[in-house]
Amino acid sequence: MRQQHRRSFLKLSGSLLGGVAAGSTVVAAERTDRFIVDLGGKDASARVNADIEVIYDLSPAGVAVVEGSESTVAALDATYAPDVEIAIDAPAVNDVAPTSAVDEPGYGAQWDKQSQRIPAVHDVTRGEGARVAVIDTGVAADHPDLEHAVNTSLSRNFTGDGFGAGVPAGGDHGTHVAGIVAANDRNETGVVGSAPGAELVDCRVFSPNSLASFADILAAVVYSAQIDCDAANLSLGAYPVPRQGEGGFYGEVLNRTLTHANRSGTVVVVAAGNDSADLQHDGGIISLPNEGAQALSVSATGPKGTAFDAGDEEEGPKSPAFYTNYGTNAVGVAAPGGDALLSARESHPDTWFYDLVYNTVSTPSYDDDGNYVGSTDGYGWKAGTSMAAPQVAAAAALVRSVEPGLTADQVASKLGRTAAVPAEADRAYYGSGYLDPLGAVTE
Repeated sequence: MRQQHRRSFLKLSGSLLGGVAAGSTVVAAERTDRFIVDLGGKDASARVNADIEVIYDLSPAGVAVVEGSESTVAALDATYAPDVEIAIDAPAVNDVAPTSAVDEPGYGAQWDKQSQRIPAVHDVTRGEGARVAVIDTGVAADHPDLEHAVNTSLSRNFTGDGFGAGVPAGGDHGTHVAGIVAANDRNETGVVGSAPGAELVDCRVFSPNSLASFADILAAVVYSAQIDCDAANLSLGAYPVPRQGEGGFYGEVLNRTLTHANRSGTVVVVAAGNDSADLQHDGGIISLPNEGAQALSVSATGPKGTAFDAGDEEEGPKSPAFYTNYGTNAVGVAAPGGDALLSARESHPDTWFYDLVYNTVSTPSYDDDGNYVGSTDGYGWKAGTSMAAPQVAAAAALVRSVEPGLTADQVASKLGRTAAVPAEADRAYYGSGYLDPLGAVTE
């Protein structure tokens, strides 16, 4: 039986992909041909008949994704809900920040890595032997700062759009996330990642038109666990989702999927969202997937006035970003995601964006028929909890590199235990505290 009533559209607030725009509108359209099925403790082969095509057999998580008519799915006598495809609005502030800046300084512009003492971390470990899944828009495997790290053999395209994964057609957002994790620190060019010795697996769930399927995201998480990723980074999300009806179903299957990944040893790191929302006191709604079971939810911090005089509004890198979601029990840790003094866009047009996070970017281009024709690799600035999450995923890889026998819970516990809430700060923005990778690898 289907959960509650049908809704043609779920109206969600916030940005599915990270950015500093708060309150943009997200519309999630239900598919009429694809459904997420609760297997009720059975394997997909025992629950699903031959009249239905199984797209993803996620039996380890108690879920299957199938294609067929709703009447055929309803005959399974199983709880189900339609898959949803989610379209996003581009984050406004990220749109006006430089998207490529190959002539800008590298590490000197990375206040985020400086605040985490990453060079000192690399004296202990660079993340060798660890593996991180980037579940995102795609990673440009040929970027000069990432070509050392991306495992193209393991990388997967979950969208079915034919563009592949772990290829030069990687998306801009996913490439930025990947660089925060593992940009090369030994090629004498570009920028530094927190765990440049770690391996990256590109799990692409967004098509070039910026549509993502909830089912594809679930499948990418299960795949990340299957290939023994030490961490999976999800810089994506939807908010607010009603707890009742189909929203409750999506939350339940997400919980099962994340719990499976956690038990398999994969730390699932998720952006907390960019709606300036108090997730602790928001009533009957939830934020997915960061409020899912076992998710390590990450809020964002950032400075104001990195490269200009911000006067009385100047803040350090550990200050909560203006857009970040928060909530005492809804946030695991805080990490650098970038901030912005919006008035400085006019007063300091050449330097205001230095408060955002600087890392790898890659802008793919397509012909009129939608065929990939090339990409422009470079470096640029972005902000959002999307940028904060991979700081934590990288830290998880660093910890696992030093102590490979730790469980996912033990890795997350170490990251929380070594983090600290700044003096006189509101804990609701920090969870356990501000991420300290050096403390985590030397504890």
